[in-house]
Amino acid sequence: MENKFYRKRIIDKKVDEYLSAFGAVCIEGPKWCGKTWTSAYHCKSQIMIGNPEGNFQNRQLAQISPEIVLEGENPRLIDEWQEVPQLWDAVRYKVDQTAQKGQFILTGSATPNHKGILHSGAARIGKLRMRPMSLYEAGFSTGDVSLEKLCNNDFSAKMTGEVDLRNIIEYIVRGGFPGNLNTPIETAGVVPTEYIKAIIEDDAYRIDGVKRNLSKMMLLLRSLARNESTTATNRTLKNDVKEKDDENIDVDTIAEYLNVLDRLFLLDNLKPFSTKIRSSVRVKQAEKRHLADPSLACALLNATPEKLLGDLQTLGFLFEAMVERDLRIYAQSFDAQLYHYQDYKNQEIDSVIELKDGNWCAFEIKLGANQIDEAAENLLAVKEDIIKDDGKAPAVMCVICGLSNAAYRRNDGVYVVPITALKN
Repeated sequence: MENKFYRKRIIDKKVDEYLSAFGAVCIEGPKWCGKTWTSAYHCKSQIMIGNPEGNFQNRQLAQISPEIVLEGENPRLIDEWQEVPQLWDAVRYKVDQTAQKGQFILTGSATPNHKGILHSGAARIGKLRMRPMSLYEAGFSTGDVSLEKLCNNDFSAKMTGEVDLRNIIEYIVRGGFPGNLNTPIETAGVVPTEYIKAIIEDDAYRIDGVKRNLSKMMLLLRSLARNESTTATNRTLKNDVKEKDDENIDVDTIAEYLNVLDRLFLLDNLKPFSTKIRSSVRVKQAEKRHLADPSLACALLNATPEKLLGDLQTLGFLFEAMVERDLRIYAQSFDAQLYHYQDYKNQEIDSVIELKDGNWCAFEIKLGANQIDEAAENLLAVKEDIIKDDGKAPAVMCVICGLSNAAYRRNDGVYVVPITALKN
């Protein structure tokens, strides 16, 4: 549907691909990341299940007679379908009946319980994960360097311009939620703060009707923010809550609350990578912790631009989170997967992109240009160890930097690319 205010998203191409391959597409992701606007851009009719007009008459109609809300020109958008879970089966049945592609677009900001859903929708409903905006989508990256081309060693050196540290901090605090892009930086942190409160006080209950200790859930979120971009275990989170907030919480409660936050798409953890498909590294090493957007971590830590300027260690972790958010968005566009690497010798690579052909690329993420040499040396050292262990070496090695003014290839073969010059 025409919308002159719509800002194009990288996922747009993938939505078109899925509409041509599946009877329906379900676009999932955290609230306020742009799912409805993007879906409306690709649809020809729509119904908003969460619309409060007429005492939520759309929701009531969907509950009484789901097949009626499916009527309309295709693709038809059904927004926030999880409010009435039986809509999933109704869509699946309709797709089976007609065998046509691209009939429906479903959006969801929470994964409901399977209660009320009889069929998975496999092969009928394709799922896409949508995230907040990357720097390129938000207009904060020049897009001089394509990640897809870089991963295939198609690269041209280029001066990309000076970058101010204060701008990097602003991008982190502001985050990638579309509605926060034009908020004055002095108040940009207020929006994610209220966003978190609304999720915890309302959506965490509505997802399954279970009342939880909101204070402990908020403490857990603060612990996740403190452990952003680390491989902290559930037990570490438990101990962190006790140490920092003097509030006891058991590991089982931690696991339950993490499951709820994951179903609300507030978590976006990175799985571990191994160069050998059957290696135990994939399952034995911890995931790297990430909230859905670095602005959420800033809000939970009360990290203002001024405070981050005086705490470069915390800034480094939040910068890594922002870069990995962007890498995930870019990689998804060419069917690649993002991981992190940590072996049993505790050697680490910040980010790994695995391509469809099985090749993989290694990325270190550094805020300052003075850290590039150390990062490149680490990539080369891990590569040598992998080769000695009969593993598959990375096809590309790259340092993603915050404050570099150029994209170039070093003499040792390691690329250097500013995050403010990267695109998909």
